[in-house]
Amino acid sequence: MTLKEIAREAGVSISTVSRVINKNSTNVASKEVQDRIWEIVRRTGYTPNATARSLKTGAAKAADSPTRSIACLYARAEDSNSDLFFSTLARSIEKEAFKHNYVLKYSFTGIDIHHPNTFRLITDNHVDGVVVLGRCDKQTLSFLKKYFNCVAYTGLNLLEAKYDQVICDGYQASLAAMNTLLGLGHTRIGFIGETQFEDRYTGYCAALSAHNLRPAKSYIVNVPLSSEGGYKGAKELLSRKTDVSAVFCCNDNTAIGAMRAIKEAGLVIPDDLSVISIDDIDTAQYLSPMLTTIHIPVEEMGQMTAKILIDRIEEGHKLPIKMNLPFYLANRESCAPYAEKAQGPEHEHTIPRKEE
Repeated sequence: MTLKEIAREAGVSISTVSRVINKNSTNVASKEVQDRIWEIVRRTGYTPNATARSLKTGAAKAADSPTRSIACLYARAEDSNSDLFFSTLARSIEKEAFKHNYVLKYSFTGIDIHHPNTFRLITDNHVDGVVVLGRCDKQTLSFLKKYFNCVAYTGLNLLEAKYDQVICDGYQASLAAMNTLLGLGHTRIGFIGETQFEDRYTGYCAALSAHNLRPAKSYIVNVPLSSEGGYKGAKELLSRKTDVSAVFCCNDNTAIGAMRAIKEAGLVIPDDLSVISIDDIDTAQYLSPMLTTIHIPVEEMGQMTAKILIDRIEEGHKLPIKMNLPFYLANRESCAPYAEKAQGPEHEHTIPRKEE
């Protein structure tokens, strides 16, 4: 497979293919075009001409260095395209790996590893390392330890394992989101997302506790982190007739579903209900109202994870590395200061804690 053949199949120019593959900028082509090109690269096993690349970039690597491969495990998503956050993360990993003469050979999910065909693919098609996208359970960790020598993890929850990790601290990000709402005067704050082994839920509770407030069970809805989960979670929360004035969603996908349910209920965001979340996926700024969220540096997380995994594969380091990248508030339109309204009966965390 050549650049010309990739260009022909993708329906773009050779120069466009070259820019997408060889440059780190996200502005060289539309997301759809980039995805189409990388899908062809992955499917056909295209690798760059090492001699040409070394001449063009001045790279010190030997021209005859063999192309190596990695895999991606989507630990939390049901499929590789169901979550924009993780698909963007994987694309960033693939781009960075390609620059180092590595290809993303295949991707699979935590559910897939139990399927005979996927298991055979993993055991028969050797790769040099694997990236874990998102928190996974102990069973999956045991599987990884058995079949992969080099493993790197990236996500928002710190992994309790001796693997290289690139994280953006979900606990601290949730504190920032909650403190934004609390700073606007909201004390009756709902939670929509996962609660088990989830740093963002722990942060939600910790932020309330720091303000001498207690989380009310009626304000908390445990749902999967997806648009459907957010939609069902918001409908459940609203059906309880609580007096929440704001909602914290675990991620943007969940918030998107929640915002739809809130609008269907005839409520106005943020006049009736403020909404905040975490991730800052591209869609967030095109919603109406635009979603206020905590920006996670997804591109940089992918780049650093690929670099660390490749350094591990090439025996550049032996001890586990943990890298924590910063986040910031993307302040848009879905949050507003609390406005006093006629409220129903007081709930658990509307009342300050009493000293024992």
